[in-house]
Amino acid sequence: MCESSPEPANGLQWFGKELEAALLHAGKSQSELSEATGYKQPYVSKIKHGHAMPSEHFAVSCDTYFDTSGSFARLRRRISRHGHPEWFVPYLELEAQAVAIRDFSSYLVMGPLQTWAYAEALYRAANPRDSDDTIREKITARMSRREVLERPNPPLLWVVLDESCLHRVVGGRAAMHEQMEHLLAMAQTPDITLQILPYDSGAPAAAEAYTLLTFDGPDQSPVLYAEVQGVGHVTDSASTVVTGTDRYERLCADALSPKKTLRVLREAIKEFA
Repeated sequence: MCESSPEPANGLQWFGKELEAALLHAGKSQSELSEATGYKQPYVSKIKHGHAMPSEHFAVSCDTYFDTSGSFARLRRRISRHGHPEWFVPYLELEAQAVAIRDFSSYLVMGPLQTWAYAEALYRAANPRDSDDTIREKITARMSRREVLERPNPPLLWVVLDESCLHRVVGGRAAMHEQMEHLLAMAQTPDITLQILPYDSGAPAAAEAYTLLTFDGPDQSPVLYAEVQGVGHVTDSASTVVTGTDRYERLCADALSPKKTLRVLREAIKEFA
């Protein structure tokens, strides 16, 4: 593959075209690639046609199958950053390295826990002039953040969701029903803890959303990430992280227990049925 080629607007289509070219060059069929990599043909077809983000494992499997010395894996890493603003990429690198992620979602569900329909509604509301292809690429990039939670030995994710996240109708009732079902499923996995901060808990310890990342080993300090008007900022200032940690602990103390949160999520599912 030519690393010097100009990067197309749609990175997913770029990967798909490179995959198609590799199959043609090797004289192999899509079904043969499917069998060799262990992925079903519909999945391979979506990747080939630029309709889905390839997983890291699939890209590595392609490199092994075509003997391309890591080209597909490198290409995937590059396109996985498409759809994200440049200022957000440093945070993504840190998120991928974290052993623990603590997030306060003050009025919207955090990105890695969003469903496609929920994310699409947010992007279309914020970017009404974007084309369908651009929106799709942004959503796909957001969905790719789930890989951090789906990999072997994922970080521990602890999320405090303000109750407003359950009632703000994003994308319509069907989209909210799906989103609530997804949250309920995620809340029952061993590496994810969700707590709802109810309306009657009073003034919250923090008013705006933010995320705390913790890393393994003494060489990398914990960081706090927050956004203001669509621009993110990562800080490793000890005083800022300590303040954020203290406020997060108070948010957790005021929130419903994980067990009660499951009941509230089930009620939300019924609300949007």
